[in-house]
Amino acid sequence: YNVAKAAARVREICTAYGFEIDPDKKIYEMSVSEKQTVEIIKVIYRGAEILILDEPTAVLTPQEIDELMQTPVCKNLFLCNGGKTQFYLLLMTGDKRFSTKDFSRLIGCSRLSFAPAEYMEALLGVTPGSVTVLGLMNDTENSVKLYIDKDVLADEYMGCHPCINTSSLKIKTADITEKFLPYIKHTYRVVDLGSFEKIEKEKNI
Repeated sequence: YNVAKAAARVREICTAYGFEIDPDKKIYEMSVSEKQTVEIIKVIYRGAEILILDEPTAVLTPQEIDELMQTPVCKNLFLCNGGKTQFYLLLMTGDKRFSTKDFSRLIGCSRLSFAPAEYMEALLGVTPGSVTVLGLMNDTENSVKLYIDKDVLADEYMGCHPCINTSSLKIKTADITEKFLPYIKHTYRVVDLGSFEKIEKEKNI
């Protein structure tokens, strides 16, 4: 067994996936997050081409998950109007700020707020923290209107939860918009949340 060769291969994997792990560090010196990262590295080291991740990513930070997947996990916001009669799912990039006031104006809906958990479970079949575009498969009555920020659509891939927040999926954006949504008979509207950032910056000048 060539230890130097193995260490070199580990360093290659770390560089390719953005992991910050020292191959010479003792396991008992590592944090829980580092130990979980080592488990992922071991699978990649053995030649796996597909990773289905659950427990190994549970203690990773959002940034570490993004680096592992090599694509950012979208923010998924489940919203409703004041009367709780209209529901909205917004997909946006994690680096953008969100304002209910701005988004209300953008879509023409007054008194917009985050929808209560009971509606989330009833319409999307998910619990708080697990909101995802994939939950729309449970919205058989098309009660939820989907809005996607243009910057999400600009990326080849998007990251999302498979209706549970202990796992993450990397999916081609086109597969969501051109295959998944048509299959479940849902449409989507494109919004530009960046315009609000520009307005806010202009206000602060």
